[in-house]
Amino acid sequence: MTTVMWFRRDLRLADNPALRAAVDEASARGSGRVVPLFVLDPALWGPAGPSRRAYLAASLRDLGERIGGWQLRRGDPVDEVVRVARAADASSVHIAADSGPYGSQRDQRVGPALAEHGIELVRTGSPYAVTPGRVTKDDGTPYAVYTPFSRAWAEHGWRRPVGSPRGVDWARPLASVDLPAAEPSVGTRLPAAGEAAARRQWRAFLDDGVDGYRGDRDRPDLDRTSRMSVHLKWGEIHPRTMLADLADLGDLADQGSSARQRGESLRSYRQELAWREFYADVLWRRPDSARDYLRAEFAGMSYARPGEQLAAWADGRTGFPIVDAGMRQLRREAWMHNRVRMIVASFLVKDLHVEWQHGARHFLHWLVDGDLASNNHGWQWVAGSGTDASPYFRVFNPVTQGKKFDPDGAYVRRFVEELADVDGPAAHEPWTLPGGPPNGYPLPMVDHKAERADALARYQALR
Repeated sequence: MTTVMWFRRDLRLADNPALRAAVDEASARGSGRVVPLFVLDPALWGPAGPSRRAYLAASLRDLGERIGGWQLRRGDPVDEVVRVARAADASSVHIAADSGPYGSQRDQRVGPALAEHGIELVRTGSPYAVTPGRVTKDDGTPYAVYTPFSRAWAEHGWRRPVGSPRGVDWARPLASVDLPAAEPSVGTRLPAAGEAAARRQWRAFLDDGVDGYRGDRDRPDLDRTSRMSVHLKWGEIHPRTMLADLADLGDLADQGSSARQRGESLRSYRQELAWREFYADVLWRRPDSARDYLRAEFAGMSYARPGEQLAAWADGRTGFPIVDAGMRQLRREAWMHNRVRMIVASFLVKDLHVEWQHGARHFLHWLVDGDLASNNHGWQWVAGSGTDASPYFRVFNPVTQGKKFDPDGAYVRRFVEELADVDGPAAHEPWTLPGGPPNGYPLPMVDHKAERADALARYQALR
């Protein structure tokens, strides 16, 4: 009998446990035939935003070429998965477990629908090194703070990667719909998509960037991050593959100062992967926190009505160069440096007093790597309402943050064209230049010192 591999956020062949399970079952049953199914779900496609839609289409195209074409369907997965599995006379449908609010509910509907026809929905692995829900305290309760979670997560460990299956007889029992035409917004540049592109990017980082990662990762002017978030988002590489490579690099390191630097950077990068897994775990346990406050008392704080100030923030016209550079990078690259994500989020929530959900929605619309758990819980961290919440009195000063992490103003000049000719750190305070900001660049829209005091007053009123 045939099996179905229903791909979702695992667009790769290597180290794909669900795919291996599908292939192994098909081989054991004597047919070796596997249906490579992808369902274009309107509930996900519509809200994704232009960048993620375009990237997903490119990634699907890349993997489809490698396997000789998709069994591509469009519609409600409850209907389409059952329809394909029955047409293939399949014994089972294999998936990687989805722990997101929508995905888990969808799979809870698909499983019984398949069972009505004697077809099993088989979950193997997940998009994470450790499936959400597996890491708990000794008494079985979840961790609410990152640091002890990360220690327990590392102690839990994960399996070694598995290779790509060979000799798969890909089957397509029904007609496929066309891959939708999807383009990013005008002027937006997206990274190369697909499993091979993910491995190239990862290898380039390991070869040239990982040793200095711990010291350089907060510097948007240097652009020394791995740029792997989009590949993790779509499962073009599995995090345990990356963790295995990091471990191998650590084992190969020589003694000495350079080895210590590499070791510190490897640990720092692994901690970033742990943050991704922590937020996925929190969202799995508290699916309501995708939209609502994790700490419910923050819903009672006094917030500003979103309006022209929110629009100016979104357009990169606040008059604070590091904020505007980040918001313009978001439109140009569908991505933003993580340090700058924190700076622009703090500005919206604590200088403009706008609720975090408005910023989170804007990010998810534009980010090519937009991940619900990481994005929305990152925003809640800044807003003070999430796990490991930044103390509310920690209000990022956009000028000092810019000078610290973009000391020569190179990042600002790269993305704020009005300031392209402003030399050095003056790019962070163009209002101090003779004649004021050049080329029509706006003056600061607020007084940061006054707005910080206002934010703290609102917090004290809440308490």
